[in-house]
Amino acid sequence: MLWLALHFRHLPLDVFTRGMPADQHPLAVTSGAETGARIIAANRVAQMQGVQPGMGVSAACALAARLQLVARDTAKEHASLKRIAAWSLQFTSLVSLADPDAVLLEIEGSLKLFGGLNKLHQHIARGIAQLGFNASIASAPTPLAALWFARAGANVRVQHPDALRHALEKLPADFICDDTAMRDLLENFGAQTLGDCLRLPRDGLARRAGRQVLDQLDRALGLRPDPRQPFIAPQTYSAALPLPAPVSQADALLFAARRLLAELCGWLTATGHGVQRPRFEFIHEKQLVTIITLELANASRDLDHLTTLLRERLARTELPCAAIEIAIASGKVVPLASRNLAFLPDNAGREESSSRFVERLNARLGAHAICGLTPHADYRPERAWRACQPGAAAPDPGQATSSLMPTRPLWLLTTPRPLRESGKTSAAPMDQEGSPLSLLAGPERIEAGWWDGQHVARDYFVARNQAQSLLWIYRERNVAAHWYVHGFFS
Repeated sequence: MLWLALHFRHLPLDVFTRGMPADQHPLAVTSGAETGARIIAANRVAQMQGVQPGMGVSAACALAARLQLVARDTAKEHASLKRIAAWSLQFTSLVSLADPDAVLLEIEGSLKLFGGLNKLHQHIARGIAQLGFNASIASAPTPLAALWFARAGANVRVQHPDALRHALEKLPADFICDDTAMRDLLENFGAQTLGDCLRLPRDGLARRAGRQVLDQLDRALGLRPDPRQPFIAPQTYSAALPLPAPVSQADALLFAARRLLAELCGWLTATGHGVQRPRFEFIHEKQLVTIITLELANASRDLDHLTTLLRERLARTELPCAAIEIAIASGKVVPLASRNLAFLPDNAGREESSSRFVERLNARLGAHAICGLTPHADYRPERAWRACQPGAAAPDPGQATSSLMPTRPLWLLTTPRPLRESGKTSAAPMDQEGSPLSLLAGPERIEAGWWDGQHVARDYFVARNQAQSLLWIYRERNVAAHWYVHGFFS
């Protein structure tokens, strides 16, 4: 087996700062709101002003006058760790939480799919950075060894068990236990590294330090089993991201929202689903909420496409006041199988591009600004179609009466336009310039609508004018028998 560990050393800080592209104001995470609280983590701006972990809150505020303090939220940290684990399932089927700040992935079966260990490391590192987290990544044949390497900040990629012992010997002995008394005991033995612990007599070390020290070493070396509880992906996805500072411009929210979308798309890839109506909630300072729901014609888990749709919606959204938090929910998801890419362009690719184009128009102009057209069973040309949802399936041609008619022009006038006529009876009609039209085909008689009070009786012809354009004209079958042009072929 081969394990990859992700250690999030700055997780208490990342859950508050990942909503902004860069540190703008000094911010620090404290151990609590009570008196005597200390700084746990600080961002780059705060550290440049002298704020360091372990410092008292009063001393930190004295160094940075505008320092923003937030109490550590372990619930948010654990929720973020679970969402990272769900996102990680797109790389392997076995993911395990290593509370409070790490995630383990069993990746041996995924190496060939992602092009080897180095490329898989790079792929995961880019994805973690896209989510807005800082992680140390290491891999080893055992989960405990990979976790120790990652927590040590060592970018170690050990694949063969024979090289594992040599790599572990360089780690500090502090990793073997969390007990301060035990660490002092190992220091009294002169054991400063794991290599020193491994060279001590096992029986003597077990009598003085306890069996747990040997058990930890044996698990790290793969001499004892170290089963890990597999993480099970949730059935639905929801997340919230607090913003480090209030944001009053809608388009400025896209950066933070994209990080939530990246988590969502990773979860969708891992579970084999797509989303059609993701819902965003922008929580404001005055307890107001702005809701944006993306309407997709087809299920998708494409991060760039979803980001584009959200950008279009945010561009035409006015916020009532500054936003302080973003929440996202997947809504109902549907199975979405991966599609094999063809060497040559195919119809599936064109259909997908068309649906995405319609979705972008809907996001930019509004859901009611775009509609499709579908045939309707009516002989009257102006009533032979209906508005429908874009991309809706057309009825069976055999059920549409208009499909049995000869070819119709694509360009129909909203209202038929009268044509000039000569004073002679049954003379050919003329265009607006007074030139006669040549009749090429017809008549095609249409008589319908007596059942709804919109009765028409017409004889249609295909005509050509002096400019060689083809027109669709008709003559009324009544006493007046006037000529009209109803459409154009070219």
